[in-house]
Amino acid sequence: MPRYDYDLITIGGGSGGVRASRMAANFGARVALVEAHRLGGTCVNVGCIPKKLLSYAAHYAHDFTDAAGFGWNVGPRDFDWPRLIANKDREIARLNGVYARLLSDAGVEVITARGKLVDAHTVQAGDRVLTARHILIATGGWPVVPQIPGAEHAITSNEAFYLERLPARIMVIGGGYIAAEFSSIFNGLGSKTTLVYRGRQLLRGFDRDLGRVLAEEMAQNGVELLLGSNIERIERKGEALGVRFASGETRETDLVMYATGRAPNTRGIGLEDAGVALAANGAVKVDEFFRSSVPSIHAIGDVIDRIQLTPVAIAEGAVLANTLFNNSPHRMDYSDVPTAVFSHPNVATVGLGEDEARERHGEIEVYVARFRPLKATLSGNAERVFMKLVVDRKTDRVLGAHMVGADAGEVIQGFAVALKCGATKAQFDATVGIHPTGAEEFVTMREPRRAPAG
Repeated sequence: MPRYDYDLITIGGGSGGVRASRMAANFGARVALVEAHRLGGTCVNVGCIPKKLLSYAAHYAHDFTDAAGFGWNVGPRDFDWPRLIANKDREIARLNGVYARLLSDAGVEVITARGKLVDAHTVQAGDRVLTARHILIATGGWPVVPQIPGAEHAITSNEAFYLERLPARIMVIGGGYIAAEFSSIFNGLGSKTTLVYRGRQLLRGFDRDLGRVLAEEMAQNGVELLLGSNIERIERKGEALGVRFASGETRETDLVMYATGRAPNTRGIGLEDAGVALAANGAVKVDEFFRSSVPSIHAIGDVIDRIQLTPVAIAEGAVLANTLFNNSPHRMDYSDVPTAVFSHPNVATVGLGEDEARERHGEIEVYVARFRPLKATLSGNAERVFMKLVVDRKTDRVLGAHMVGADAGEVIQGFAVALKCGATKAQFDATVGIHPTGAEEFVTMREPRRAPAG
């Protein structure tokens, strides 16, 4: 058997790469992790963690207003963007240190350098050439910006976390969860915010009611939505930007942010030279055990473009480590993965949407509730909660649970366990609700919707 420097070299220090490396080391493997930038990847540095911190900040605008209905006198308010960003940066730096300690405690060698494949068992890490029995590609994804004239004047979510000041006018391009989240954040913090999307409904790929309801609520909160619109040019106009639409309309704004998707981050790391097969969008093709077309090279996380969620990458990392170094091969289960959109209001979902459930299972029943939450009766807030259950008529199994409303992610996480366990609508009905809460509506819906959503 050939002798290698390591049993595993991981290229990429995001959540999936860190989990796989730590577990492999704990199973006795000699592991090195190569990362050119800060540990934690997209989620910790320019993704879910800082984004939710900014989302919390933006929520205070509503909270201050709501407080009056409960007897509080809230005085003059002034928002300090640089202070928020400085506090956010301090927390991210702390988390970077936590990741470094976790890897060190597990015995993983962290190499701060850009990693590039040389061949099936060799990695160039800066000026070092390293060999390993197995190589893991965990380089994540990168924002995609359409190549239109003036695209260089726009930013992506990566740069949004480091703006020196909060612009007065912001235009967010996209209709997915990142666009909805940042539109809500900027709007809540006081910027005049416009969301532009070429499609007619937000959150493509989610249950269609969720995108419809979210659009209604965001508009009510003050976000201007331009659906069915497409930008064809951006121009610098002094301190402002001029935006030209395909319709011929022109507008001015202070900032354009693209949130039009992310692509697997596979360019320039030697994959093609090593013979690794890639999909048309650059994703690494892998089998059910995350092996690429080169048996010694593996890949997990956003770089394989299955489900682009941090907890999924972490779970994939655990599967890989168990398969390679714990003699416990098993397959990743991608069914009933819950997810949330931290827009204002929040969106959360688990299981199948209505259309997908009907396509897979035929006859279904759909239960829907939309109501004003108790808090709003005194606050005067017009926001309404939306909840939906999708049920297989033959088996009575709940196939999907969906929500738009405050803390939707916290609510759906619990119901995700029920769906994973195969809960039926009868079992939902037999569950006593916690009163008064919004979540109890999921166990009190009795009458199915008579016609599909339009």
